[in-house]
Amino acid sequence: MQSSQNGAIPHGSDVLVVGGGIIGLVTAWRAAQRGMRTALADPAPGGGAAQVAAGMLAAVTELHYGEETLLGLNLASARRYPDFVAELEQASGLGTGYRACGTLAVALDADDRAHLRELHALQQRSGLDSQWLTGRECRRLEPMLAPGVRGGLRVDGDHQIDPRRLTRALLTACERAGVVFHRAWAERLSVVRERAAGAVLADGTELAADQVVLAGGSLSGRLAGVPEELRPPVRPVKGQVLRLTVPPAYAPFLSRTVRAVVRGSHVYLVPRADGELVVGATSEELGWDTTVTAGGVYELLRDAHELVPGITELPLTETRAGLRPGSPDNAPLLGPTALPGLHLATGHYRNGVLLTPVTGDALAHALATGELPDEARPFTPRRFTSAPVESVPQELTA
Repeated sequence: MQSSQNGAIPHGSDVLVVGGGIIGLVTAWRAAQRGMRTALADPAPGGGAAQVAAGMLAAVTELHYGEETLLGLNLASARRYPDFVAELEQASGLGTGYRACGTLAVALDADDRAHLRELHALQQRSGLDSQWLTGRECRRLEPMLAPGVRGGLRVDGDHQIDPRRLTRALLTACERAGVVFHRAWAERLSVVRERAAGAVLADGTELAADQVVLAGGSLSGRLAGVPEELRPPVRPVKGQVLRLTVPPAYAPFLSRTVRAVVRGSHVYLVPRADGELVVGATSEELGWDTTVTAGGVYELLRDAHELVPGITELPLTETRAGLRPGSPDNAPLLGPTALPGLHLATGHYRNGVLLTPVTGDALAHALATGELPDEARPFTPRRFTSAPVESVPQELTA
């Protein structure tokens, strides 16, 4: 991987991306593909929320009331995924774990069934493709489901990807495209003559750039030097996730993503082709805490067991917590800010993996033209004024 020590554009670039999570990586890759000299600053590129995410590409089953504008962006990104994956896998030589396996959302009691019926009606009004199934039809589709399942929604267009493999592919694609990696925190935005002009790293290195993209996930609001009124109003939302392994003797365990609402909490099970089963996720407004708790693990296993009783027989291989970057309206902040040269790519909340293709395209377009494409314009950072940002514990910035 190219780094700032190899002599390639060590201190100057056309574009500097601050943040090396999945959104920062796709932005850097797309910018480099357009011929822009691109650098990226992050102490551990490829980390961030994507290492915890399950990778559901659920534009339809994650539709929420009041988020119809976001639905359009989600659908646009979902439609791009097959071509995006094919291009990325060719560019990197690595697989991404993309599976067009569909999703089944089920109801376990009468209240859940009524909620799913309302969701189905909303999907139909929005012109989305989903099919109502009886409980028996759900169990015929997925025999491991609990006997008490009361009905469900089959959505063949909601797919999945392995975010960890996607991240590795993006890292390699960036390297091959000539992106230079600076393995340090960007501590301060450089502003020269009222224009973003680069950043100063934690080790004192000064990086000059014609344009800067702030893609730091939940930490995006903490970069010093950004004018107070332009700080992205993102907050950390904790999510705990479990990973289990389906032994060969148990296969096939699930053929598609299965999800439900149990006692008011969302739970999903995402089966990988290699036998891994991801169970998630909590949603906790606890600031910067990333502790895996006994309560979180218990609740996830309890709810997953009600949905698929056989899960308690599977080996538990990993527990992990991460921070989603939430925004006031749960939608991303994309593109130019009021400070010339400064762009945002953050606030994706629960849709970071889903929105990866459209974010990369939108930011590359904005960097090249100064304007967002039509589909991304509702998500301009200029829709927000300044908002308070939580202080960050020292261990997260050390």
